[in-house]
Parts: sequence; structure tokens; C-alpha cells
Amino acid sequence: MTKDMHSNCDALLQSLSEYIDGSLSDEMCQEIRKHLETCGDCRVVFNTTRRTIDLVRMPPKEPESLPEDVRERLIKRLDLEGLLPARES
Repeated sequence: MTKDMHSNCDALLQSLSEYIDGSLSDEMCQEIRKHLETCGDCRVVFNTTRRTIDLVRMPPKEPESLPEDVRERLIKRLDLEGLLPARES
């Protein structure tokens, strides 16, 4: 990698968040897109960062509940039977 290419990478990495957020000028965005076309290392960093941001922004999933019989067996196996509701006879 040439020194010029390395300085381009440094500049891109410093502006990556703003690029992903869309807060850079059109000219700067065009320069970054051009750099990403030719630099695989920066493309990996960009894709990873963008995917991480997408995952953080995703709404949380509803937790899946265990079937009651599985829950009871697990609690008994972990010796936490005090957490089970009292059963009516």
C-alpha cells in the first residue's frame, strides 16, 4: 500500500460515521465511494461498521417463552424450585 493510499484510508476512517449518517457533502461522499471501490480493507471496515449500526438500530425481538413443562424441568434441574408457583391439589 502506498503512503498516499494509506493517508486516504486514514481520512476515510475519520469520516466514516458521518458518511454512514449521510452528513457529509456530496463531494466528500463521492471521494469516499471512489476510495471504497479500490480499497478492500476500507470496504471491510465500512461494511462491518454499517452492519453494526444497523443491528444496534433494530428493534429488540420479543423474547421467546419456554413451554411450561420445559421451564419446570429446568428450574428443578437447577434446584430453584422455590421459583415455581405453588400447585393447587
